[in-house]
Amino acid sequence: MKKTFYSNGKLLITGEYVVLDGAKAFALPTKFGQNLVIEEAENDCIHWTSVDADGSIWFEDTILFSSILKNERFNETSHIKNTLIEILHEAYLMNSDLITNSKGYRITSQLTFPKFWGLGTSSTLINNIAQWLQIDAFELLKRSFGGSGYDLACAQNNTPILYQLVDEKPLIEPIIFEPNFLDKIHFVYLNQKQNSRTAIASYYNQRGNIEKAIRKIDSITKTVIHSTEPKEFALALQQHEIEMSNVLETQTVRELLFNDFKGTIKSLGAWGGDFILAISKEDPTDYFHKKGYTTVIPYSEMIL
Repeated sequence: MKKTFYSNGKLLITGEYVVLDGAKAFALPTKFGQNLVIEEAENDCIHWTSVDADGSIWFEDTILFSSILKNERFNETSHIKNTLIEILHEAYLMNSDLITNSKGYRITSQLTFPKFWGLGTSSTLINNIAQWLQIDAFELLKRSFGGSGYDLACAQNNTPILYQLVDEKPLIEPIIFEPNFLDKIHFVYLNQKQNSRTAIASYYNQRGNIEKAIRKIDSITKTVIHSTEPKEFALALQQHEIEMSNVLETQTVRELLFNDFKGTIKSLGAWGGDFILAISKEDPTDYFHKKGYTTVIPYSEMIL
């Protein structure tokens, strides 16, 4: 019997990093995501295949049930296998039926976006596994990857959300975000994948007294989601970039790469990679193409 599960990808518009310390974050689920197909098999193992958006296989291996039970580690070249075993081990601890009620599985995980885009390869996988085993996705994340969990909230919701950690528990508020300037917003891929775990660790190492910054970001987030004019929206995003530049002691992406852009640019998620948001009066596609950034996606084609 075949079972199929699906989770949405994500983009974090405001609150990057500081969402970990309780700031309110504005996030958008994407039209892209990941499927998980489960089929019964034999031999007390999982034959796992991970497929990219173009149909190519980017990971394939057999994982023994015994490896999951022991949380077995293989050499450094097997880091994807090790990560998968870690997630499945924690999932087993949360629901032992994963192994005790099975003879084996054939599992295929297929992305609908290129895996290097950073739209949530890990979060969509964790949410799909949680759906399959009927366990708490946020608890599984906490036990394995860590992070704020906003990406899981996007995986589970089909509308924009306001997300906050309160006493380390997720507070998710679906919201309406339909300003009349959505056609002015584009998302641009920066041609480099950012490691979220590394970025989070760096943030924790250098953040100081964060409470003042959180209050500012919360206020900016409120302005962003309630903006009715593109200028108001763009100015709020600029203020957000300045505030986070001070917190992270890092130049903004506009200063680094796009100081001649006629419009506003906002980093999304972990700074230094993945996507940026651009808002401008004119279609910015030619501008970014000339700079060597060929993946420019309009809001309507990216966001659910």
